[in-house]
Amino acid sequence: MSEIPVLEGNTKKQRYESLVAALYQDVFRYAFWICKSKPMAEDLVQETFLRAWRSLESLQSDRAAKAWLFTILRRENARQYERYRPELVDIDGQSIAESDSNEPDSKMDRELLHNAINRLESEYREPLLLQVIGGFSGKEIAEILELNNNTVMTRLFRARGKLKAEFGLSTETDEES
Repeated sequence: MSEIPVLEGNTKKQRYESLVAALYQDVFRYAFWICKSKPMAEDLVQETFLRAWRSLESLQSDRAAKAWLFTILRRENARQYERYRPELVDIDGQSIAESDSNEPDSKMDRELLHNAINRLESEYREPLLLQVIGGFSGKEIAEILELNNNTVMTRLFRARGKLKAEFGLSTETDEES
């Protein structure tokens, strides 16, 4: 990954502001994918950056900043998930079907893909999101998730295979020339 100038500045406040400016969008995007709710993602990002502020001195390298924040975010999400109890509400299935019929195909395709990714088991979903949303390499994902690199690569391969199978795409390489 390319270096992001997050350690610029002479004061803790300047370093923190440059960290937020450089990585807020990436952290929010990942948070939204994890919790599937904009308000919850905003809360998660806010708590992530609060924890980052408290331990900013432990960040020694620009290169590690994004992975460091994603690790904080994953751990904070686990803490919030332990506390969160969603309110269950009955909805009318008819109104959902009617509202979906007016959406453009690309938005529906994105929603189908989003839902398919969210149905993946956590062991497959997390590495896939870190790669697709976070832009991390297999080695970086292994460090973030504290796994062996081969395990990460296998999980990425299986996650893609499960998605292809769900959408009826061939998981084998084309044998035809």
